[in-house]
Order: sequence, then C-alpha cells, then structure tokens
Amino acid sequence: MQSMLPGAPWLLAHKSMLAVNRPRKISLFGDDYVLWKDAIGEIHALPNACPHMGAMLSEGWCEVQSDGASTVICPFHALKFDREGRTVLPGSNKQTLPQLKPLKLEIQGDFIWSYGGYEPKSPIPTVLNAIANHYYFIGHTADRSVETDLLTMLLNMHDYNHQNGTHRDLFKITDVEFHQFIDDGHHSHAFYDMPTAPYRLVEKFRKPDLFLLPSTIRAHLENHFPSLVIFHGEMPLGKAAQCHIFVPEAKNRTRTYILLFGQAKHPAFKMFGSTYLKFGKVVVDQDADILGKIYPDTPQKIKLNNEVGMDWVRRNFESFPHVAEPNLSR
Repeated sequence: MQSMLPGAPWLLAHKSMLAVNRPRKISLFGDDYVLWKDAIGEIHALPNACPHMGAMLSEGWCEVQSDGASTVICPFHALKFDREGRTVLPGSNKQTLPQLKPLKLEIQGDFIWSYGGYEPKSPIPTVLNAIANHYYFIGHTADRSVETDLLTMLLNMHDYNHQNGTHRDLFKITDVEFHQFIDDGHHSHAFYDMPTAPYRLVEKFRKPDLFLLPSTIRAHLENHFPSLVIFHGEMPLGKAAQCHIFVPEAKNRTRTYILLFGQAKHPAFKMFGSTYLKFGKVVVDQDADILGKIYPDTPQKIKLNNEVGMDWVRRNFESFPHVAEPNLSR
C-alpha cells in the first residue's frame, strides 16, 4: 500500500465532472466506489458493489426524494441505497442498518477530495482554491486510467528531459533549456523553456489551432506532492493554469485528468478555451502512450542533466509522510 501513499489527499473530481443524479464509478487504493451529485448539489460516495449480489451500483440510476436528495439504485434488483448505505428490502417498510460504509469526502468549493478512509498524513493543498478565486474555470479533459503505478506516473510528469521526445509530435519541441528548480519539501517549482520548430504557413491555415502555438513554450511547473502539477502559462491574450491531477486507482493503475483555468487579458482569450483543452488532452495521451512502451524493470545506467524533478519525486516517495530536508534547489 505504501506504493499508493495512504494518508495523502486525492482529488477525485471537480463538481463539473458529475452530472446531477448520474452515478459514476471511481477507484482509489484498489477499491471501487459509486460517486453521485444530487439535485441540491451534495456529493455522496458508497462502495460500488451492491451488498446483495455484487452488482455495480455505478451502472444503476438515481431516484430523487422529496427533500431533493437522492438514492442510488442497483441495476440488478432495484434496491435503493441512501447516502448512509441503508436500504429497504422488498416486502418491508423498515429501513435497514447501513449495509455499505460511505467513503468520507472532503469538499472544498467545487473540489472533491478524499483520503480513502486512511488517517490524513498531509494536508489538502490550498492552491486550487486560490486559483478558483482568481481564474475562471474553462473545463476538464483527458480523464483516463493509465496502466502504470503511481511512482512511474509521477516520475514521467517530472522528467523535464522527455518533452522533445514524447511531446515532439504536434508541439515540435526541439530542445529543453532548463533554468531553475526550487525545492520546498512537498512543494516545488520548475522553470524551463522549450523552443519549437516552426510550422509552415500553409499548415497553419489548414489547422488554425496551430497559430496558438508559440515559438518558445515557457514552462513554470508548480508541484504539490504527490497529486498535483500546475502548468502556469502566459500568452498575449491571457494566462492559464493547467492543473494535472493524479489518483492511485490500484497498485499498477493510475488515473489522471486535467482541470483548466484561465484569466483573460483580452475578451478573445475565452474563444480559445476548447483549443487549450485539446492541447492538454494531447499531452496526456502522449504520456500514456510512451508509458506503455517502457520496460519497467530496466536498470538506469545513464543519468541525464536536469533530472532534479525526478530526484525530488523519489525522495518524497521514500520519506512520505515525512518531509526530508530540501537539498535539490538549483
């Protein structure tokens, strides 16, 4: 279980990712849950297996009650479970004791966090609340499960040398010019530039989205171990905070998705929200693709420059929940 860091907070979803009264399956630490939002905006989570014969509650539906709250209904025998995991058996008008233990959620604004039933060992980062207060929400994208363990996923995200390999397609990144890494325990910052090869004008007219790609991508990554990486981007028309989220679904399966926030300097900036979401999805898909093409047990005989972010991940992973004295800033 240490490989999934119990005691860390995990962002299960943004409220916009849940349709009202539509059950959704989520996984954490090898267990599946059904998550749903009722008509009054409250969020609930129960173990996903019906205690009768194990049907997936996430494949069922919700039924609204008189107070606006809702029950989740098993698709097999239509048993109704309230947010406490109680039901009423057929032929009985008496409510049972809880048959399912609710997953404890920590709701902060539109952000749905959970410790997965474990004792909290590190605090929920407040940075997303600050971003939500100063940026408008553009949307979410690239919500997918990747067949890889949490550590490998985090090492990939903090591998600043892979941009001109993994992400060369579309972005045409030619080099990575690393500038600075600031190590502050479970919080860090990385700054680097990525020059890109130019597209021909005819290619841009065929795909107008390419006009939005800069000649040099200036990267500022703000990292909150272990579940959050924020790409701060500044363009002529506005600023963006692209938040990459990680959730350990199982020992060898990690979920990732992006929440995108913007701050417009010009009204036209809001017109390009869907394009920036597409770019984010490309990044996640490229990362997932390369992670499926790696021999995981290969010994690392070569160490590249600027692997400081990967060292930061390994150090924090080994010492969690304790914070080792930062020693990697440069």
